[in-house]
Amino acid sequence: MSLNPLRPRLFARTTWQEAQHVAGALRTETVGGALLLFAAVTALAWANSPWHAAYSGLRDTTLGPAALHLDLSLGQWAADGLLAIFFFVAGLELKREFLVGELRTPSRAALPVAAAVSGVALPALVYAGSVTLLGAQGDALRGWAIPTATDIAFALAVLAVIGTHLPSALRSFLLTLAVVDDLVAITIIAVFYTKELDLPLLALALVPLALFAALVQRRVAHWWLLLPLAAVTWALVHASGIHATVAGVLLGLVVPVKPQTRASRVSRVPTVSPLDADTDVAHRFEHRLRPLSAGVAVPVFAFFAAGVRVVGGGFGDSLADEAAVAVVLALVLGKLVGVFGGTWVFARFTRAELDDDLAWWDVVGLSLLAGIGFTVSLLVGELAFGTGSPRDEHVKLAVLVGSLVSAILATVVLRARNRVYRRLWELESRDDDGDGIPDCFEAPDTVPAAASAGPTQGASGEVTERASDEVTDVDGQRRR
Repeated sequence: MSLNPLRPRLFARTTWQEAQHVAGALRTETVGGALLLFAAVTALAWANSPWHAAYSGLRDTTLGPAALHLDLSLGQWAADGLLAIFFFVAGLELKREFLVGELRTPSRAALPVAAAVSGVALPALVYAGSVTLLGAQGDALRGWAIPTATDIAFALAVLAVIGTHLPSALRSFLLTLAVVDDLVAITIIAVFYTKELDLPLLALALVPLALFAALVQRRVAHWWLLLPLAAVTWALVHASGIHATVAGVLLGLVVPVKPQTRASRVSRVPTVSPLDADTDVAHRFEHRLRPLSAGVAVPVFAFFAAGVRVVGGGFGDSLADEAAVAVVLALVLGKLVGVFGGTWVFARFTRAELDDDLAWWDVVGLSLLAGIGFTVSLLVGELAFGTGSPRDEHVKLAVLVGSLVSAILATVVLRARNRVYRRLWELESRDDDGDGIPDCFEAPDTVPAAASAGPTQGASGEVTERASDEVTDVDGQRRR
């Protein structure tokens, strides 16, 4: 059935530039997801082997100067230090999305933001309701934020394993959803999981942060200048009582995305600023640090965080913990209802329709993928219940179980649609004119008629009806 050309479109094809960026980012995250899975499985196997004491001893080995409050275990260094790189990349991606990406215009940002916000709120409500109905005692409610974040690397690893080819619009939606999830998770960590706050130290952290910002705004990219300032910022934020990963986000947010203004170009010192004024510094940093984040920082954190005891009563103890049961329910049901419900309500409110060849089952599959919460969920669990505490161990196992169940259900749904995805992937790869840009991202008349049952999308991201000269923007406004 043909879509109404006067209605806004959900999951319409993105521009070629955006599709390239998303594909590059997801390619790195897919490799990182495979390493993450390997690290998690290795940690689980070692922690449940006869040599489990060696694993615990390695994880709890303390390094660092106590005078600077940096006498941390290797597990803490992974959570506080290495994850700061992960959140720095998240800050870069977040700023890019808001300034030049999918979130730069309200009409394009509305759908992923609505889905992400409801995908955070519903799991939190499911968790809180579950622990209350189950009669949990003690600090169980402190874990309400554990199931709120989506692990994009883990989700992409699942997609790689099942061999599906999501259309560019669905991949872009999934990445943007994860970016908004990260923003919410960062805010939650900073606001709700800061026990003690040292304001003078926090204010002092603004000094190296401001120097870092001044240098990168002037396109100074020398590592020997920026790395010490970033390290001092991280150390001061850590000492202030706020989780140190927040420093990574702040550092990422001050990196410029857009070209310099004319006045800034005049004030540059050419001998100190090696980068051109038009350089996208955030993209440059992201290109260099995303492999480090996805390939080293996150897998090492997963190795030290995922090693929970399953044998010897560990699994049974987790089943008896109301917080662990609530985490599983929130990841599987809360995320599904939240993301799918937010998308459906948005469509009803705006009277939007799904793009050609897509169905609501595709949204169900993406919603189940969003229930794969790993990296940030494990981190929040440690912050909520204390690293190494019995409830923290139970919650870690629950995160693994909930993510596995979500992954299996997503596999069933998405594999059933794989024939459609493969056809759309072939369409989005077809380049008959050999100019390096797939035909479907160029003029609408280059798209084969059989590929579209109604409006199509050109390189500008607008939706065009073949039989009319009317154009419908993504916000539903008609013009000629």
